[in-house]
Amino acid sequence: MITAAEINGMYGIIPTPALPGAERLDARNTVDVDETARVVDRLVRDGVSGIIALGTTGECPALSEEDFDVVVDTVVEAVAGRVPTFVGATGAGGHGTARRLRKVAGSGATGALLGLPMWQPLTTEMAVDYFAQASEAFPDLALMVYANARAFRYTFPVEFWQGVSAEAPTVTSAKVSRAPHLDRMLEATGKKVNFVPSDMVMHDFAARAPETTTACWATAAGMGPEPSIALMEALTRGDAEAAEKAAADIAWANEPLAHLFADQEVFASYNTQIEKARIAAAGYCRPGPARSPYHHLPEEYAAASAQCAERWRELRARLSAVGTNTQK
Repeated sequence: MITAAEINGMYGIIPTPALPGAERLDARNTVDVDETARVVDRLVRDGVSGIIALGTTGECPALSEEDFDVVVDTVVEAVAGRVPTFVGATGAGGHGTARRLRKVAGSGATGALLGLPMWQPLTTEMAVDYFAQASEAFPDLALMVYANARAFRYTFPVEFWQGVSAEAPTVTSAKVSRAPHLDRMLEATGKKVNFVPSDMVMHDFAARAPETTTACWATAAGMGPEPSIALMEALTRGDAEAAEKAAADIAWANEPLAHLFADQEVFASYNTQIEKARIAAAGYCRPGPARSPYHHLPEEYAAASAQCAERWRELRARLSAVGTNTQK
């Protein structure tokens, strides 16, 4: 089982490419298998340190069980053991989640990205017990806590991490966006959990916990992973100037969407659509339509997504030019 110390580098988060018509409620067999395999293979060849599939950007809650199984098999086969792979397994309730965890555990994936059931918000007692039961039921499967407070309507307080550390030994990492109490979280878990932030806040995390912040994740990897990899590599080699520039570049590219990322209600309703829109506009991946009922996106949000994609393409081109000149 992968340990906290073994989770390093930049983990690319993929969308789940969809076929035309996937936005219909009665659509079946919606997965674009060829594109899913192609983008996973391309990300690995382009240098990501790991793959995360079937999170929010991957439309985990919108997939039928048949489509879920297809994605799991396709992603794991495409990775072919070259990098660690975490596959989302969150279901509507405990039994549905267990069904998905069984599929992920049997697929050969490194671990499961696991959020909380979304029907009723959980108390801390419920949340700790949920992860403890998952750990007991699947003792050979590493768990990455999907600590998204906005999605799961739960704040993941320090007491949660204390409980999980004591009762769920297979939890070795957590996908986080913000961690105002990072020092207390690290203390509560005895550094047995790697708290993995996004590329947008990685520079801040590294400044607060340089010895323990060894990895980041990026949904922007679906537009091309190079800017996020550049940040992670600069931090790894201790190049403060390069890391600061890489973080500023990423902030500049995301600026057209910053007001939407910051608006809790807007982002909660349009997270998947914004990600798919900017990924489609960037041209690195063909994500296809967002699945029902999440396929609505206001024109102004689509325009901001396109502006972000254009800046990301420009940033990738600059990095490519620098790499070419360095090779010469």
